[in-house]
Amino acid sequence: MSSEGIDSESKVSGNQANIPARIRRELDIDDGDTLRWNIEDDGTLRVQVVQRRKGTFSDFDGYDGGQETDATSEHDAWGVDIE
Repeated sequence: MSSEGIDSESKVSGNQANIPARIRRELDIDDGDTLRWNIEDDGTLRVQVVQRRKGTFSDFDGYDGGQETDATSEHDAWGVDIE
């Protein structure tokens, strides 16, 4: 392998490898993010960054308490307008 196409390198130590700072910054990788590893048919290693802070509820501000609910009987229908 030629070193011409290498962006960064890191060594494996105790079955762990560091992600170089330049790559962490460029991909906005932070503590708690997940790396998904996949080996392609041609042997290429593909890594996908799954950012924890951009999950399903990242924009959810929470319930402000303005409407009283009965969680025992209404939990499946809360927030659904039934006409």
